[in-house]
Amino acid sequence: MARSADSHRGSLWSATSGEPALDVPPLAGEATADVAVIGGGYTGLSAALNLAEAGARVVLIEAELIGFGGSGRNGGQVIPGVKLDPSELRARFGEERGAAIAAAVGNSADAVFARIARHGIGCAPVRQGWIQAAHAAPALARVLRRGAEWQALGAPVEMFDAASLAARIGTREYVGGWRDGRAGTVQPLAYTRGLARAARDAGARLHAGTPARRLVQDGRDWRIETGQGALRARSVVVATNAYTDDLVPGLAKTLLTLQSIQIATAPLPEALASRILTGGECVSETRRLAFYFRRSPDGRLILGGRGAAGEEEREALFRALHGALARIYPEAAALPVTHRWSGHVALTLDGLPRVHEPAPGLFVGLGYNGRGVAMATLMGEWLAARIHAGREAPIPRTDIAPIPWHAARKPAIALGIAWAWTRDRMGFAG
Repeated sequence: MARSADSHRGSLWSATSGEPALDVPPLAGEATADVAVIGGGYTGLSAALNLAEAGARVVLIEAELIGFGGSGRNGGQVIPGVKLDPSELRARFGEERGAAIAAAVGNSADAVFARIARHGIGCAPVRQGWIQAAHAAPALARVLRRGAEWQALGAPVEMFDAASLAARIGTREYVGGWRDGRAGTVQPLAYTRGLARAARDAGARLHAGTPARRLVQDGRDWRIETGQGALRARSVVVATNAYTDDLVPGLAKTLLTLQSIQIATAPLPEALASRILTGGECVSETRRLAFYFRRSPDGRLILGGRGAAGEEEREALFRALHGALARIYPEAAALPVTHRWSGHVALTLDGLPRVHEPAPGLFVGLGYNGRGVAMATLMGEWLAARIHAGREAPIPRTDIAPIPWHAARKPAIALGIAWAWTRDRMGFAG
């Protein structure tokens, strides 16, 4: 079986990035900084960029390559918000705090596109919205309520019945849905590399091939031991998300990590390109085991979905992905699949990201539940503001609380998948 870690080389994004890979050498010897950032994905790079722009001495270390993880291997859908609807956020956190969180996360896509514009990042940004397509009537009722909630808060929302949605996206597979005009798409690896370039230009030092082996408090500072040296800083940002290990005790056990797998076809011929996703939107289904799809900047059809738990890819799940393509766009399924890849996403039990401060000077943000392009970018800004301005993130800080059954997560996830199939057959929304 193939390993997910190896698939970054075969991804469409590695083959087509408009932003070149930076020359980012490993950290050798001893280094000092005001802030050390661990992780070279969206969260870490966004935090490093904001901190460097605020005048901090920042050193970022990445165990592999910049954008190696999920930040360089996702579907590139820039979707605002979190998994909870605004009414659910108000019910959980109270009217005032819940409304503030909804407003903050509702603007998360703005953080992405503002960075792209400000730094001239060559990541093929398209801001034509995200469509959530309902696979059955019960799911349609739920998503139309969701769209109406965001519309009431001022978001640019469009509602679809079955016929209007089919005309919009080129398939009759769905019974309706809604469009969030705040959303869009990017070439995700190019966006990551562009953030890295901007952070470096702002004065941050970046080091790839530099895994953090040990993190210890040393007086008022923190010391990060790496394979070839050490980094000392007053503050540390841990931005490892789905690639979190045991560096911070208990942190990895707060997350469930799954692969997100994707395939890309050859460029669509004109007959198909003239009727499939012509408006430039990205689309997600409402199924619990949902698929998502979009057009690539060079005219391919990309389709993704949930993969296996663990490092090994499962061929059966890629076959299921192609089966979904045949269901949604039968003619496109006849095209060659030119690229396939996977990366990991981090899920939390309640669908909310996590903000932790387990010790003075130690800051953690992670758990984006499949919306990491926008939410991780925003999280990096929140963590930077917490460090240089003392401003709390809109989402309340929590203690690190490992999932009690984390050791049994693989069979538990298998049971969850079986239950999700049942719900999908019944037509419930994801």
